[in-house]
Amino acid sequence: MVSRTLFAIVAMAVASLLPDFVQAGGLSLYEIATSDVGLASAGWAARAQDPATLLKNPAGMSLLEGNQFQGGAQLLHASIGFSPGPGTSVSGNDGGNPIGTLPALSLFYVHGLGQDVKVGLGLFSNFGLGMNYDSGWVGRYYAINNTLLGLSVMPALSYRINEKLSIGVAANVMAGYLDYSAAINNNVLAIANRPDGKMAMNDTTVGAGGNVGLLYEPRKGTRFGVTYYSQVKLDFGTTPTFTGLSNPVLSALQNQGSLNKALDLGVTVPQSVMVSSYHELTDRWAMMLDFGWQDWSQFGKVEIGLTGSSPATLTTTTNLDYQDTYHVALGNRYRLNQAWLLNTGFAWDSSMIKNQNYTVSLPVGQIYRFGLGAEWQASPKLNVAFSYELAYGGDLPVNQNRGPLAGSVVGQFPGVYTNFFQVSFIWGSVAKG
Repeated sequence: MVSRTLFAIVAMAVASLLPDFVQAGGLSLYEIATSDVGLASAGWAARAQDPATLLKNPAGMSLLEGNQFQGGAQLLHASIGFSPGPGTSVSGNDGGNPIGTLPALSLFYVHGLGQDVKVGLGLFSNFGLGMNYDSGWVGRYYAINNTLLGLSVMPALSYRINEKLSIGVAANVMAGYLDYSAAINNNVLAIANRPDGKMAMNDTTVGAGGNVGLLYEPRKGTRFGVTYYSQVKLDFGTTPTFTGLSNPVLSALQNQGSLNKALDLGVTVPQSVMVSSYHELTDRWAMMLDFGWQDWSQFGKVEIGLTGSSPATLTTTTNLDYQDTYHVALGNRYRLNQAWLLNTGFAWDSSMIKNQNYTVSLPVGQIYRFGLGAEWQASPKLNVAFSYELAYGGDLPVNQNRGPLAGSVVGQFPGVYTNFFQVSFIWGSVAKG
């Protein structure tokens, strides 16, 4: 019984993680410390105007002039606080703001190997979570710390087939880091007032995937792009550590040998597709559109294995019943003069959670994103971008009950939102605005 409870705690916490840079329809981010923040990602697979296109659509490297380097910094500030309501059976505080402020960096470089061939290398993070609730909060038996980070190194290659069509491929080598902890209720039988115990685990692993893109430019200033991203499997394996346990929980875990068992967790970064367009209406004004799909129903299927001396190895797949998400975006770029461009964008992402079954480990629903930014062509070789984006998720109700070990947690995350602040630069033979 306790082993099954341990399974439930770990599966729910790991498979329903929130991104460390907030909710872009799931756990993958479009905010990668580039000027795309000010466009709310519009034109993602078709804009092809900076070295970060090696991630967005590697075929777009064919349109870049010369050799170019791009570096960016980003600051996220999130407001995701829980408000307990009637029906919560566990005493404690509201957990504070589990995300707060987080920094991010990205680096991209594209190098020409001739007129039609380009290679590139990117270093960035666009998948993961970082949540840390205050100790003693009402949902501590579900999660105290949820950290799942994916850092990607991406080599890429593009080839310009002719004046209108380019193709590109990239490999995604992702280093994954997992750190999770939750309190353990030592008062299951309600016969004493013992302090909580704790379960914690952490591990690192490496997974690999890739993406392929096509870019079609029927005429100068009009482009259509599509990018497919494969899934990346992150196979974590660790032995959870338990501290501060009291009977009968301690005895039950010892009798079943669960205290010394290794836990294997298979987490899948989902496959996705992005289709985009870019069209220059005039020599000053350009418009961009996006439509995207992400396979979050697969992410909700978490493979779990528990191995040890006795009993025998136990494996299962926990299906959290997530659903695929969809993304639409509209953006505009307006050139004020030779030196300055203005970017604006709006995007909507559907929710991966069915029927508003939100949890304290995954306070994310549909997201409305509003972007604003500016780009300054400081010199023929230097372009600097400044961007801001508001991602708004609204009110997210929570009603969880996992039995006597975790209790009931009822309430809501009111007015969930995240601010993104970004600055980046492009240096190269010709930095294109």
